[in-house]
Amino acid sequence: MAQESGYRWGHSELTADFDLDDDTPRLIRLARPGDQDVKVAVEAALPLVDVTLFGAGTGWSGPRFTGTALGPRLRYRAHHATYGDGWHHLTIELQDPAGQLAVLVEYSSPDGVPVLRSRVRLRNDADTPVTVRSVSSLLLGALPSPDVLDVHRARNDWLAECRWYGEELRESVPDVGREFHEHDGRAGMRLAGRGSWPTDGHLPMGAFTDRTDGCCLLWQIESAASWLWETGEADHHTYLSLSGPTADDHRWRQVLGPGEEFASEYAALALGDGFDGALAALTSYRRLVRRPHPDHERLPVVFNDYMNTLMGDPTTEKLLPLVDAAAEAGAEYFCVDAGWYDDEAGDGAESGMGWWDSVGAWLPSPRRFPGGFEAVLDRIRERGMVPGLWLEPEVVGVRSPVARELPDGAFLRYEGGVRVTEQGRHQLDLTHPAARAHLDETVDRLVGDLGVGYLKLDYNITTSAPGHLAHSRAWLAWLSSVLDRHPGLVLENCASGGLRMDGASLAVTQLQSTSDQQDPLRYPPIAAAAPTAVPPEQGAVWAYPQPEFTDPEIAFTLGSALLGRIHLSGHLDRMTPSQLTLVRDAVATYKSIRGDLPTALPFWPLGLPGWTDDWIALGLRAPFAGATYVLVWRRGGDTAERVLPVPHLTGLDDVRVEVLHPSTPGGSAEWAGAGVRVRLGEAPAVVLLRVTS
Repeated sequence: MAQESGYRWGHSELTADFDLDDDTPRLIRLARPGDQDVKVAVEAALPLVDVTLFGAGTGWSGPRFTGTALGPRLRYRAHHATYGDGWHHLTIELQDPAGQLAVLVEYSSPDGVPVLRSRVRLRNDADTPVTVRSVSSLLLGALPSPDVLDVHRARNDWLAECRWYGEELRESVPDVGREFHEHDGRAGMRLAGRGSWPTDGHLPMGAFTDRTDGCCLLWQIESAASWLWETGEADHHTYLSLSGPTADDHRWRQVLGPGEEFASEYAALALGDGFDGALAALTSYRRLVRRPHPDHERLPVVFNDYMNTLMGDPTTEKLLPLVDAAAEAGAEYFCVDAGWYDDEAGDGAESGMGWWDSVGAWLPSPRRFPGGFEAVLDRIRERGMVPGLWLEPEVVGVRSPVARELPDGAFLRYEGGVRVTEQGRHQLDLTHPAARAHLDETVDRLVGDLGVGYLKLDYNITTSAPGHLAHSRAWLAWLSSVLDRHPGLVLENCASGGLRMDGASLAVTQLQSTSDQQDPLRYPPIAAAAPTAVPPEQGAVWAYPQPEFTDPEIAFTLGSALLGRIHLSGHLDRMTPSQLTLVRDAVATYKSIRGDLPTALPFWPLGLPGWTDDWIALGLRAPFAGATYVLVWRRGGDTAERVLPVPHLTGLDDVRVEVLHPSTPGGSAEWAGAGVRVRLGEAPAVVLLRVTS
């Protein structure tokens, strides 16, 4: 760098250039080595952090949190770079000249992976309290002009998760003529997640792609609570701000007493050639930041009795035949879903759903299991499977005795001490020791006494009540403590399907529910796009074949799960021997390839799927095994043939294409020089291919 105060930090796949002068330290360029060199626009760079306090808001009129009054005032004090355990770390210390606030900007990056992780820590050095209204986790300026950038977002709704869409950034950030006004416009793009379902509405992600060179910058905010990102124009360049909750958007505030600290949520940025390249880098990063667990390598097949099967109405009579059929199909875990604790007939409940507003004690129902629940669990073990249970630990029904036994402080409360009540349920506050003790006793009883080895942790209410950020952090810490005590336990993260599909949760739990979608024809775009949010080996996809399905329909619903984690369901106990053979063959195919999935990187031969697309394709490239897997769905339309580009195999000789599923193919596939030509004559149809060279 030409600047005297310049500082370069990074490694073989990522470099960050800083201007650490005495005025306002700035991150002026983030790139991969070998990227086309650009003129560094120091004047367009922003401060390393933006903070708003009560008494120190924005530096200009407008709703956004960039351009704060305090951010440009923060002065450089020191920086420290370290390396250890495969990670590069950099901390830059800043200080408010008034001596009120110390700010530590913490960057980290895994060696050899073009991803930057960032968070900000604040410390009150004053002798009076300070109230924080917002703090950025990562702030970047000097990005390419909005004229050349496309911005991408992902809608994430119940039953319709991971729906990516894009537009030119200039559509939201008009050129207002800075040369006339000597100021940037106030227009920008803001996207916020609100409440304790952090992925309800949108994923906490976004991306820029540069139309001039195809480079992509992809980000995620790692919060199990609320979040915000915004982008706009600063001095003819683009800026990006990523943060957790804020006062204006989420009614959040943090009071720091003298000497107290607060750390922001983490955020991460990945760089790559196109969206697929950046997502590959982010996938590698996600695997590095998560808690190690054997499940990430073994990928056992889970049968769950809920979806399109028992639907929350398990009994001994209904379960035992399903247990036997699931074992015959090749399942390795059997999870009894909702209802196992329901000992009511459904009369007199406020919600009209019987057990809905009485949950909390988590004791097996004698009415449902007259011979004892242990008989069902023993049958699961006798058939060679690990027993699992559904649990919704964070809620307590208003009619539950637990609601009376626990103190008010064990529940999230609004101002004035009123308990949060949603759909006849109170929300526990895991910052309180009584709430933690209640859940510790519950899990230790289910795992230690009943021998349960799998817990599906659901969450079917949402709240934006004060304190839910602290609760979400305590919740994740509690999950870690559970795994410390029970290291073989497998935890599935679920919130009405994929409404808590955030990076912070994925770093602790082993599996992630991708959807509650019950229609096998509507699941393919969710299954295909799920790897944008969750690594394939963690993304649980329902496969619920039914005895009334035709053979192609059975193959179709099973095929949707073969490049993720199979969550098998359906009335397998009512199937004919030939139908059960189709299920068993698909499960055997999955077991034959699952060893490649923990290192495979996703790509999309036909681009990210649209919700109504007739043809959808997901690819996984297993770098160490040398195999490429391509899963192709045809849901309708007049076109019976498509060529699917596979860029990393273009130009290679002797490329082989194998059909792995279904066992009796209803179509054909062959190498076409730069991709795979697939023909599926009937719709709906699916095919899983292995492509090798």
